Amino acid sequence: MIKTRRVSLPRCAGERLIHIAQRYGETLQQAPNILQVTPFENTNRHLRHISDYATYKKLHSTLPAAVLSALKSRVKAGEPKAIRELWEKKDKTFLAIDLEWSERNEKSCLEFGYAAVRCGHLDALGHWPPSPENYRKGHFIIAEYVDKVVNKHCPTHPWHYAFGDSQIAPKAKLSDIIQAVISLASPDSETTANTLVLVAHGISGDLARLEEMRIKLPHNMLVINTATYERVLHSTGLRGIMLDPRTNSTRTPSSTLSLENMLRSFTTHPISPPPASVSPVPLVLPNVKMHNAGNDAFLCLFALQFLLDPANTPVFSLKKGLIGRPGFGGPRPHSLVLLPNLMLGPMPSSSPSTFNLAAEFGQMNTRERSPGPNGSLQPPNGSSSRRVPGRSSGRR
Repeated sequence: MIKTRRVSLPRCAGERLIHIAQRYGETLQQAPNILQVTPFENTNRHLRHISDYATYKKLHSTLPAAVLSALKSRVKAGEPKAIRELWEKKDKTFLAIDLEWSERNEKSCLEFGYAAVRCGHLDALGHWPPSPENYRKGHFIIAEYVDKVVNKHCPTHPWHYAFGDSQIAPKAKLSDIIQAVISLASPDSETTANTLVLVAHGISGDLARLEEMRIKLPHNMLVINTATYERVLHSTGLRGIMLDPRTNSTRTPSSTLSLENMLRSFTTHPISPPPASVSPVPLVLPNVKMHNAGNDAFLCLFALQFLLDPANTPVFSLKKGLIGRPGFGGPRPHSLVLLPNLMLGPMPSSSPSTFNLAAEFGQMNTRERSPGPNGSLQPPNGSSSRRVPGRSSGRR
C-alpha cells in the first residue's frame, strides 16, 4: 500500500474543489485532516517541471540532504520543536563546550572546559532523565598563560573549577585534547544528522576559536546556542512573563540573557506562567564561580536540560574538595555565582592531576607540568621554560 501526500497552497486546494464542482456537479467539503505545513524555504526558487520517472528519482534522492540542511538551520535558530525532538529521541550525545581566551589576543586560549551527556547510553541503563551527576566533564588550563595573562574586562577564574580536578596542559596539546573530546561524533554524512550535538552559550566565539585551531567539525553536526534557544522560548511565550534578572524589570521579548542571568531566572517565579503548563518550582542552585571554562560548560548543559525538562531535572551538586592555586597554604571554600563574591583565603598545597583522556575517550596520554616549590609551573624533565611574549602588563 502506497501512501501519498500532496503539499499545496491553501488557495490551490480551494480552486480544486471549485473545478470538481464545475466539472462533475458535486460539492465537496474541505477535508478535515488537512495538516498545516510551515515551509522552511522563504525565498523564491526555480520552478522545475518533471515529466519522467528518472528525473523524479534523481530529484527525490536529494531530499534527505535538504532535510538535514533544514534541520541544522532550525536547530541553530533555536526552534523549540526541533530541539525538543532531538532530546526526546534519547539517541544523541549533547556536548557543551566553553573556551576562555585573552582579551588582548583572541588567538591565545586560556582555558577549555566540556560537559557531555550520552542520552542513548543512559536511557539503555534506565537512568532517564539524566542526572547532572552523570555528565562527563573536564577542565583544562593552558600552562603557558596561567597566572601570566589576566583579563581585565571579564576576569577568568582558572583555579575555581567546582566539578572535579582542573588539569594543566601545554598550549601545543590543546587542539589534540579538543579533537579527542569531539571524537564522540559519528562519521560525517550528507543525509543523516550526527549523533553528537554541540552546545554552547553564545557559540559563535567558540566556533571561531575552533576554526583558528583548525579543528574540523563534521558537516552534519547540529549546533545549539542556549542563548538563542532561551530567547526564542521567551519570545514565543513558552517561559511566560518574567523579570529580567539584570534590570529587575519586565523582560522584553527580544532580550538575550547571559548564562549567569539565565541561571538566575531559574531561581525565581515568573510574573505570569506560560499557558497550559505548570510553573516550575524555583531552584536553589549551589554556588559556583562563573567565567571558568569547566564551570560554564557544565552549567550550560544543565541549563539546556532544565529548559527542555524543568520538572524532571535534578539540581547538580558540587564535588567536595579544595579549589585554588597549587602550592599555597590554607583552606579555600567554594565561591559564589548567584551571590556577591566572598573574600577567599589561599589554598593548601596540592598537585594538579595529569590530563589523560585515555580512560574517557581512549585516544590520548600526555604529560603534565607540575607546580614548583613556590606554586609556579615547571616544565617536564628535558624541556625548557619559555616566557610568553607581549604579556608583561598582564602578569601578576
